[in-house]
Amino acid sequence: MGFLPTDEQRAFARSLDAMLTASDTPAAIRAWAGGEPGPGRALWGRLAEAGVFALAVPEAYEGMGPLPVELAHAFVELGRHAVPGPVVETVATAVLLGELARLGEPGPAKRLLPGLAAGEWTATLAAPATRAARHPVPYALDADRADAVLVVRGEELWRAPGHGPVRVSADPARRLARPAPGGELLAEGPAVAAAAAAARRWAMLATAAQSLGVGLALLDRSVAYARQRTQFGAPIGSFQAVKHRLADTLLALEFARPLLFGAAVALADGRAPDGDLAAAKVTAGEAGYGAARTALQVHGAVGYTEELDLSLWLRKARPLRDAWGAPAACRAAVLAPYA
Repeated sequence: MGFLPTDEQRAFARSLDAMLTASDTPAAIRAWAGGEPGPGRALWGRLAEAGVFALAVPEAYEGMGPLPVELAHAFVELGRHAVPGPVVETVATAVLLGELARLGEPGPAKRLLPGLAAGEWTATLAAPATRAARHPVPYALDADRADAVLVVRGEELWRAPGHGPVRVSADPARRLARPAPGGELLAEGPAVAAAAAAARRWAMLATAAQSLGVGLALLDRSVAYARQRTQFGAPIGSFQAVKHRLADTLLALEFARPLLFGAAVALADGRAPDGDLAAAKVTAGEAGYGAARTALQVHGAVGYTEELDLSLWLRKARPLRDAWGAPAACRAAVLAPYA
């Protein structure tokens, strides 16, 4: 399968990288975690202007999508810069509403998708992984910051009137809450379940791309630190144990990359098996988490300090590994055709 990025895709990724580098994302992350969403909202607006959210919105609703390959490139950069907020959930919401429209329920899409593509409002989505999920309504990310909290309950799609108590995950910038019951019923019927399944697949892809980006950023920081930190009169990067750890981390990340973009290409062609997306998700998630463990070992005690920007990426790797498909569930999906 050939899925090398085009010149346009490379240029898009470079432009996002440049924009996010100039946006002081560490300050926006700390403000988001501390209860001040203003800088994060401003960053959200710049991402929308760049067309990130429009990639998941059909052209009929003022979007550019669906374009999963371009979305994967974009979310690698969002992960590389640890962008806060329900970015994956907004994409999942866009896919859900677009799929509902394709299946004959265009009402919610007409109301909500144009504003979502333009970045005028943010959304979060709570959708159980299966009907037999432990919690019928799982946590919604940043429900206290999103303009709309959408909930899938079986074959019903609701816009929740609010949310319950907010809980902070291992990443302080990821705030979790259960949506409040009731609200506005947006759609019901088998189309909701089918659209929710499509949304979950895109969420897996976007989260895998974020994990890869987080891992790449952690590796870059670890390599830079290993070059400048000296011990016994030599940079620690010259020690074989450190070289091998960094090399193993690079191999894991580079092994995840083709799985990620292979799944994105297959999704664009409309023939992505669930196992392909699950393989990309678990491989990228484990690689990103492994990069976090390597970064912590290379940096030593200084890696634990909140003052160091490294902590913003360290704390994001584990929650992303488990979001929208925990490793065990993804492995089961990969093995399901062979059971």
